[in-house]
Amino acid sequence: MLVDTQPATHQHLPASQEVRDQWVDAQLIGVLMDNAMPSLISAILALPVMAYLMAGEVNSWALALWVLVMFGLLAYRYRMVGIYRLRYDNMEGPSRVEFMRRYGWTWPAVGLSWGASVGLTFMQANLLTQFVCGMVVLGHGLISLTAFSAYLEVFKGYTSALLGAVLLGILLPVPMGLVSMTELKLLLSLVALLLIFWWLLRSAGDRLHQIHRSSFELQFSNQELIDSLTQQTRASLRAVATKNRFLASAAHDLRQPVHALSLYADWLATEPEMARDIAPRILQSTRAINELFDSLFDLTRIDAGNYKVKLQHVDVRALLADVALQFEPVAAGKSLSLRTHARSTTIWADPVVLRRILGNLVSNALRHTHHGGVLLGLRHRTDMLVFEVWDTGVGIAREHQQAIFQEFFRVSQHQGTEDSLGLGLTIVSKLTTLMGYQLALSSTANRGSVFRVMLPAFTQTETPKVLTA
Repeated sequence: MLVDTQPATHQHLPASQEVRDQWVDAQLIGVLMDNAMPSLISAILALPVMAYLMAGEVNSWALALWVLVMFGLLAYRYRMVGIYRLRYDNMEGPSRVEFMRRYGWTWPAVGLSWGASVGLTFMQANLLTQFVCGMVVLGHGLISLTAFSAYLEVFKGYTSALLGAVLLGILLPVPMGLVSMTELKLLLSLVALLLIFWWLLRSAGDRLHQIHRSSFELQFSNQELIDSLTQQTRASLRAVATKNRFLASAAHDLRQPVHALSLYADWLATEPEMARDIAPRILQSTRAINELFDSLFDLTRIDAGNYKVKLQHVDVRALLADVALQFEPVAAGKSLSLRTHARSTTIWADPVVLRRILGNLVSNALRHTHHGGVLLGLRHRTDMLVFEVWDTGVGIAREHQQAIFQEFFRVSQHQGTEDSLGLGLTIVSKLTTLMGYQLALSSTANRGSVFRVMLPAFTQTETPKVLTA
C-alpha cells in the first residue's frame, strides 16, 4: 500500500479561468431565469388585449395563426420555466449552460412573434391599433433590457429577432407598390429611428451585462479569498498544534536521559568505586541525547530547506554492505539475522541521504523484531528501482500505518519494548519526499512488515550534483 507520509498543506489553488467563467455564466443564467416569469406574465396579459384590438381590422386567418403561435410559445415557455425550477435551479455550471443550449431558441422565437404583430397591423388597422401594437412591441424591447441583458446571447437574439420582424413588417408594403414617395420617406425615417433605438438598446444591454458579469466575478474572487484565508488559518492552527506537540514530545524524550545522567552523576559522586558499572550507562544516556539532537537538527534542516543533496553515481552493493556493517552488532546482540541482496547496480543518488533512509528503516526493523531477522535488498521493476526492508517483527496495524510517519509517534503496544524516539520514520518520509522517491508499506500485526522506497525513472536522470532542498 502506497502511504501518504506527508501531512496535507491545504494550500489554496486559484480556480482556472474556465471554472470561473462557468460559475459566472451559471449565475447569469440564474438571473435571466429569475426574470423569465415576470416577462412571461406581462406577455400573457398583453396577448388578449392585442388580439381584441386587431380583431375585425386585420386578416382573420393571419390573426388566428399569430394568436395560436403566440399562445403555443408562451405555454411552452411556461413549461420551460417549470422545468428549470424543478431540475436546474439548484445546479451549477455546465448543467445550466446545457439548459440554455436546449431552450435558448425560445427567446428569439418570442421576439420574432411579437415583432410580427407590427406587420399584421401596419397600414391595415386604424392608427390607434397600430399605435398600441407599436407601443407594446416597444415596451417588450425595453423590458428585455432589464429582463434578458444578464445573459448577453439571449438578449442579442431576442432584440435582433424583434427588430428584424418589425422592419420586415414595415418595409413589406414597399415592394408591393402600396407606398407613395411621401410615405416612403416617412418609412425610411422610421426605419432609421428604429435602427437608432436598436443600437441604443444593444449598447445599454451590453453595459448592463458587463455590470452583472463584473458583480459575479467580484463575488467569485471574494469567495476564493475567503476560502484561501480560511484554509490558511486552519493550516496555521494545525502548524501551531504540531509545533506544540513536537516541543512537548521532544522535551519529554530529552528529560528521560538527562534525568538518568543526573542520577548516575549523583551515584558516581557518592560511590566512586562503581565507576566501572556506571560508565556504560552514562555513555548510553549520552548517545540517546546525541541521537535525539541529531534527529531534531535533521528535521529542522529539511523543513527549513537547508538540506543539501549531492547526487552522484552510487554502487548499490557497497551501499548495502555499509548499512549491514553498521547494524550487524545490533542484530547479533538480539540473535537476529541481517542479510542483504542486490545485483551489481549503479544508481544516481545521494549516498548519504540514501544511507540515512535505509539505515533508519533497518534500525526500525531491528528495534521491533525479536526473532527471525531483517532483509535489505534492491528489486528491479520495469519503471523503477525499489529498495525493500523486510522484517519478521511485531508488525503495524492498519490504523497506525499512516500515523507512524508523524513526529514522535509510537504505537502504544510497542512502547516499552525498545528505546525509540519516534523520529526515524519521520526523517525517512521527509527525505524520500525531498528526493522525489515514493514510500510504501505492507504490514500485518504480529507477522512483520515490508517498507519499500521506490525510485522512479525520472530520479535516475543525471542532474547538477549539488541541490538544495
